[in-house]
Amino acid sequence: MANENTGGELVLAADGTPLKASLNKAMRKNRIRALLLVTPLFVFILFSFLIPIVDMTFRSVDNWHVGTLMPKTTAALADWDGKALPDEPVFAALVEDLQVGAKAREIGKVGTRLNYEKSGLRSMITSSGRKALKVKEGPYKEKVLKMHKKWKELSTWTVIKRNTAPFTIGYYLNAVDMKYDDNGEIVRQNENRRIYGKLFLRTFAISLAITVICVILAYPISYLLATLPLRYSNLLMIFVLLPFWTSLLVRTTAWIAMLQSQGVLNDLFVFFGLVSDDNRLQLIHNMTGTIIAMTHILLPFMVLPLYSVMKTIPPSYMRAALSLGANPLVAFVRVYMPQTLSGIGAGSILVFILSIGYYITPALVGGTDGTLISNQIAYHMQSSLNWGLAGALGALLLFSVLALYLLYNKIVGIDNMRLG
Repeated sequence: MANENTGGELVLAADGTPLKASLNKAMRKNRIRALLLVTPLFVFILFSFLIPIVDMTFRSVDNWHVGTLMPKTTAALADWDGKALPDEPVFAALVEDLQVGAKAREIGKVGTRLNYEKSGLRSMITSSGRKALKVKEGPYKEKVLKMHKKWKELSTWTVIKRNTAPFTIGYYLNAVDMKYDDNGEIVRQNENRRIYGKLFLRTFAISLAITVICVILAYPISYLLATLPLRYSNLLMIFVLLPFWTSLLVRTTAWIAMLQSQGVLNDLFVFFGLVSDDNRLQLIHNMTGTIIAMTHILLPFMVLPLYSVMKTIPPSYMRAALSLGANPLVAFVRVYMPQTLSGIGAGSILVFILSIGYYITPALVGGTDGTLISNQIAYHMQSSLNWGLAGALGALLLFSVLALYLLYNKIVGIDNMRLG
């Protein structure tokens, strides 16, 4: 028991320590216990979310190849004015760097990096590295110019000097269909190479269409779940959750079988006379196939937030509106629907963000017209190995989502979004 604090006496706990110190110690233990409980979650988020994002963002501006693997050339080009071919000391430094890089089998990385900026520089660098091993003495400029015709081009040296900097915005320029020209000016890509801007627009358009369709389809399903008797709503909920029990790849390949020209849907359309056998609908390997398959996959993510909000709406509100003279449609639109806006907002954000990051389903059923920007990110990560461009595309996609999230918060208010 604690002693009474009379006449300025110190209040003590049962163990004889000051009460204030004892309370602070107990609160400190509680904070440490709470911290230990959330530590596994924090570590998981750190390694699965934060570190990959930071690494992706860093790779989108990292430009270490030339400066690290060709240090002497980098130093020699520091004072080059770019108006004419460099002088003999630059070529001497270049030969030395090529020899070291060729022996270490690292010079190909420089060629790969420069080839992103100017086509043909990889073959130039790798062949020059092999030839440089045979060079024993000067004059170096004359011998280098004979190694490959591109060494005679001023634009080649402009590209090399620009990429001696440790950081670059070149990947971001490429990600928005722009580039450096031979004079170092930022210009738009050629018409036939402007692909990423169209992919970004297509990604957001398809994601928005899927979100709207999911809202339209999920609203009556959620309403039934919230208003039907328990034995029926539970059965309906099983059908809603059933896709989660099946692999995403299996569901996607099932849609391939259903959507193709000789598939189930087209056979049904022909059977009921909706289309002729000679004019079957093209439902796969285009945007239509992507929207259909992704809507099916993402529909539960709209149903569940809507259902959780609708379940909390008292039925007495509708009865009160009807008793005050409103017809059922007016009562539903003016009384019931406004109370479900938070669920619509939560489901829309969830479906929209998930849809812009999908790449398996668009890759399998989308074809050329139905692929999204995420498919290009996966391509550069797995096939072309241009991780800098993949990082820039991913960072732009992330920043776009954050901007839309902030816009949603400003217009609707994130505090108004509820999952139940």
